[in-house]
Amino acid sequence: MIKLFHIPDYTIETKNFNHLLHDSVVTELEENFCDYVGAKYACSINSATSAIFLCLLNKNIEVDIPSIIPPVVCNTVITSGNRINFVDNVEWVGGSYVLHDFGNYKVVDSAQKVERKQFIREANHNDLMIFSFYPTKPIGSCDGGIIVSNDWEKIKWFKEDCLNGTTFSKNNWERKIKFPGYKMYMNSFQAFIANENLNILDHKNQRLKEIRSQYNSHFKLENQSNHLYRINVANRSTLIPKLKLAGIPTGIHYKALHENKIYCTEKLILPNSEKEAATTLSLPFHEKLTQSEIQTILKNVDEYADFY
Repeated sequence: MIKLFHIPDYTIETKNFNHLLHDSVVTELEENFCDYVGAKYACSINSATSAIFLCLLNKNIEVDIPSIIPPVVCNTVITSGNRINFVDNVEWVGGSYVLHDFGNYKVVDSAQKVERKQFIREANHNDLMIFSFYPTKPIGSCDGGIIVSNDWEKIKWFKEDCLNGTTFSKNNWERKIKFPGYKMYMNSFQAFIANENLNILDHKNQRLKEIRSQYNSHFKLENQSNHLYRINVANRSTLIPKLKLAGIPTGIHYKALHENKIYCTEKLILPNSEKEAATTLSLPFHEKLTQSEIQTILKNVDEYADFY
């Protein structure tokens, strides 16, 4: 059966770690990732969700977020002490977007996109940019995330807050309790896998570019994401089981959360989001797809899909 995503497998020798939680591979990942995206400093963390939580913690603000988005973003905005204002942006999926602009700096959520020198192109000196290492993301791991910036004071605070509120030190035994913080640091396993996948990202992206070009040419689309390949169809409910029978898994990315009363009790009209929620469908899209599998996908989509 064709896979929707490809998640690389690794064998990890724990005897090679001098610490299961705080091995030097964690620092190595931070340095390598900074070099890749063009930022000076990084704080690795147990998930991108935790990174968003700390960025918005107790700000007491209204955060504009797309309605077409994973629910974890809404959950994090609310649980960090803020309010949601849904916007009708459906183009961000598979890319990055400004989560919030505080005026003197902004927070960029790039959980679905990682590119060389991306921080230089999309951010300013003291901005914060968040990336995800969720298994299916461009750089997957057993979950995890990272916050980067050129502002050392901001990154130092994250390093302190995600390690129980202790003062920053390269030697953990020299840390002192500074304030009540959180246990949100990245462990050695997460860092090892993310580092290995960072090393092969250029090769992966090149192959994805080739596959995306075939999809775009065939479907007459201009998709640019290296994370998801989405089409819009009018018969999704019947198309999904037909493709499944042909050995082709699909995904829905994502539902319109402004239509969920848990997040929004008032009646909002967001036409782009509502159309996208009803018609979006993600096709298998990963670097291990064979030419035969690609042709199978194209053939079956052509046969069964009613394009919107």
